[in-house]
Amino acid sequence: MMLFAVVALAITACTKETSEIRLDPALGTNKVFNVTSNSATVTGFVVAEGDGFTERGVCYDVAPAPTVDKSKALYTGALTNAAYDVTLTGLSYATTYYARAYATGPEGTVYGSERTFTTLPVLATVSTAEATDIEGTTATTGGDVSADGGAAITAKGVCYGTSPNPTISGNKTTDGDGLGAFVSSLTGLKGLTTYYVRAYATNSAGTAYGNEITFTTLVSVREWYVPGDYVEASYPGSGLANWSPENSPMVKSNEADPNNVEGYIYMANASNWFKFASQPNWDGPNYGVDPTPGVLNPAGDNLNLPAGYYKININAGVDPMTYTAVAMNWGIVGGLTGWSSQLPLTYDPAVRVWKGGIHLTAGPWKFRANDNWDYNYGAPAGSLNLVAGGDNIETTVEDDYAITLDLSTPLTYTYRADRWGIIGSATPGQWNDDTNMTWDAVNGVFTATMDLTAGLIKFRANDDWGYNFGGDLAALTVGGGDIPIAEAGNYTITLDPWAQVATVTKN
Repeated sequence: MMLFAVVALAITACTKETSEIRLDPALGTNKVFNVTSNSATVTGFVVAEGDGFTERGVCYDVAPAPTVDKSKALYTGALTNAAYDVTLTGLSYATTYYARAYATGPEGTVYGSERTFTTLPVLATVSTAEATDIEGTTATTGGDVSADGGAAITAKGVCYGTSPNPTISGNKTTDGDGLGAFVSSLTGLKGLTTYYVRAYATNSAGTAYGNEITFTTLVSVREWYVPGDYVEASYPGSGLANWSPENSPMVKSNEADPNNVEGYIYMANASNWFKFASQPNWDGPNYGVDPTPGVLNPAGDNLNLPAGYYKININAGVDPMTYTAVAMNWGIVGGLTGWSSQLPLTYDPAVRVWKGGIHLTAGPWKFRANDNWDYNYGAPAGSLNLVAGGDNIETTVEDDYAITLDLSTPLTYTYRADRWGIIGSATPGQWNDDTNMTWDAVNGVFTATMDLTAGLIKFRANDDWGYNFGGDLAALTVGGGDIPIAEAGNYTITLDPWAQVATVTKN
């Protein structure tokens, strides 16, 4: 009983005197949680009710010490609970607020402690610019970030693809950060293709996208034809015809450089008349001579060149269009020549390649035209595809080689350098070892004189089955059948690897 009296005395000393023992009204503001860009939940706690509360809630403002005279949110739950949650809505994003629990009763309004919180940012506001400078493989667009959503813009650009609603998980550009307009350059596009584009802007709230635009790329590859009176004489047996665009040699461009039309054309006549046709017909436009040298005129008369093998380049990206036609004689140059004068190759119109039998030493070499370095081709190691100004070609075995330079397919230029031998059950090496052939410059063939037994032979390049000839001696085919030798004896064998013709003569 003594202890109870002490406690009752202490409580009475801390409260007003009433008919009942009560504490002064008091509140706490315990926490703020579930903060979003426009809302937050605040927890209040009634420490003591005094004479009772008729209203509870939370008041808030962007300035410290908010009161119910500013913004407030009522608590609508049961007043019997000490703790209560109130959700504030309609807040501004990325804004710092001050909040206090409040309660109103007969004795007035009391406030809890003050809490602060900052609402989250929102997505940025971004718009997409219309596409301009549309070509076969490129276009220009961009956008404008007009609002950052309350957080720093860390990346902006455009995303694009061939389906609607492209996102940054696909193709995109990166064009800086922060607010403001930006320009985006799109490259590596496909010709005659519709693209969908949206500008984007990224902040801590995520990535926002602008309105979607579309555009369609232009022709990315130009295929032009070179009809004229020279065609049948220059391309015998090809089926090509004079003054027939669809039956004429062709020049073309590629997607990487769609305005640079290129190709090699052989003109056998002393005087060769021709035009450039942009379609495989005469519907046009087609181009002829202009009073200004090197300029193409869609209303111009026929062009003319003397006999020669020409590299044609047309710049279709300027107005008026321009062209060059450079006569070329090809050869090889390298360590075997001391990188000085080139060893000449011969153009064979029947097979449309430059060819030659040349004894190569081990070491580097390249293809070069006109005995200077203005035009030359090399190739990556292990590749037969030529690149303008490319790497040196390496020969590892000294021997006689059949050199083939094939420029007949525009923009796809290839070569071969082959040592030729004879293999088979009729040869001394059977099917294991080749008997090497040597170059006969007088007759323009590879030759070997050797003893054969009755059996089979084939022609094989570079001691390897990757490239071999068989079948009919008058029309050999790559990978063709075994060639029979009816009886033993000493034979002279010749091979023209370009015409794919051979002879087997018993001495």
